[in-house]
Amino acid sequence: MAGLYVFTGIALGVSFFFDRDKTRLGLKKGMMKLGKTMPKYLKLLMIISFVLLLSEDLIIETLGQERTLTGLFFSLVLGSLTMMPGFIAYPLAKILVARGVSYMVVAGFVTSLMLVGIVTYPLEKEYFGQKATILRNLVGFFIAAAIALITGMLYGEVTLW
Repeated sequence: MAGLYVFTGIALGVSFFFDRDKTRLGLKKGMMKLGKTMPKYLKLLMIISFVLLLSEDLIIETLGQERTLTGLFFSLVLGSLTMMPGFIAYPLAKILVARGVSYMVVAGFVTSLMLVGIVTYPLEKEYFGQKATILRNLVGFFIAAAIALITGMLYGEVTLW
């Protein structure tokens, strides 16, 4: 990470050396853009902080230990509404499986957690537009459901016939 800061500082210095006015204008535009998006990032950071306060037991209780489509539905919804980094989600998935939650439900939770971003909707909408954001989230939700169902079939937790 420090290397990135050094590289950025050097690039900024080189840019300033070649054209001070353009560099100042670029910095001014960057600061204005940061000022406009910072409130959304701070809201997102606050929501993530609250989500990380959820206990493993609450998540396990919500997802249940049943191998039903109801558990899958709840896992997809909970994963869509939650936001946490992968380095927390994957160990949590291991704990869920160890506590008896089915692979299908865990796959639905983790996949929707990574593919669907209800929490990030306001920020995504600003960059990609409302239509693209909604479409991306819907497609991500259905892909997560399909992956979970396939996982359930592979582990014998659900059958088609």
